[in-house]
Amino acid sequence: MRLTAFFHPLATLASVTMLAALSLAGCGGTTPARPDAGTQPALSSSAPPVRIGIALGGGAAKGFAHIGVIKMLEANGFAPAVVSGTSAGSVVGALYASGMNAFEMQEKAVALDEAKIRDLQLSSGGLVLGQKLEDYVNEQVRRKPLEQMAKPFVVVATRLEDGERTVFARGNTGQAVRASSSVPGVFQPVTIGKYHFVDGGIVSPVPVDAARQLGADIVIAVDISNKARGQTPGDMLGTLGQSIAIMGQKLGQAELARADVIIRPQVLDIGSADFSQRANAILEGEKAALAVMPQIRERVAQLQAERAKAQRAAEQKAAEAQQQACLEQRSSLQKLVDMASLGTSCTPAK
Repeated sequence: MRLTAFFHPLATLASVTMLAALSLAGCGGTTPARPDAGTQPALSSSAPPVRIGIALGGGAAKGFAHIGVIKMLEANGFAPAVVSGTSAGSVVGALYASGMNAFEMQEKAVALDEAKIRDLQLSSGGLVLGQKLEDYVNEQVRRKPLEQMAKPFVVVATRLEDGERTVFARGNTGQAVRASSSVPGVFQPVTIGKYHFVDGGIVSPVPVDAARQLGADIVIAVDISNKARGQTPGDMLGTLGQSIAIMGQKLGQAELARADVIIRPQVLDIGSADFSQRANAILEGEKAALAVMPQIRERVAQLQAERAKAQRAAEQKAAEAQQQACLEQRSSLQKLVDMASLGTSCTPAK
């Protein structure tokens, strides 16, 4: 009888120990092992990919350079996920956002008949009506409205009544492009709703902010705008283009400063209406994009490293929180076992 009484507490204590050990098993191994010093593990599959945005600036016939830039970005694995465009940039941007790749756009550019996009009409508002440009763009994008493009796409124009920057994200794609491309004095202003709209280059020569608002993590700006170089432009369109560039210069500089990478194709000597130089403009776009490719790779790698670091910190914090919750939720039975110094406890977070 005494022997039985002696073993009974030990049996009870053994049971307590076993139950406590089983219940505490979930507290161990919750903290992921730290990587070796100097290693940078890749982001987990749940991490979102880096979204590259491209902001295509205005510049009339110089806009063919945008095609060369996009071609090199695609060839190097940096195809833009979102697109914004001003003036000539909105034309190229619409075609690209509709689902065309750079080679398809180049074929369209080579085959383009200038008469398809230019409809002269004498008017106090301008020499070019712009309806042909609208129809051409809508034909190329298969009449998809802006909100149905294959890639998120916005067009920037200037509201004539008050000079307000307007970003079109929905509605008639060709009409938005026409509005953004309506150089004052050359194209007639475009009526949309109760307002009239003209060239977006007046308020946003390179629409960096619009691309950022679309969700771009990295914005690549393509600047083909005219620069005042102490020379008088040789034609009316060149004079108007340079005047618009001068008007938007201060705003443009501030907005360009918010881009991650700026590409400047050497197309300043190409006339604003010189479509015969389209092949040269495309080539200059390719060369300019290749020149900044190391900078793009560095910026993407930097962002990926920042995300990896933030993700590791979040995982460590979650593991520590889980460990702390385990410690706080131990039952009185488990505390009794600890008091008996049986060595069963939560594994401390590393």
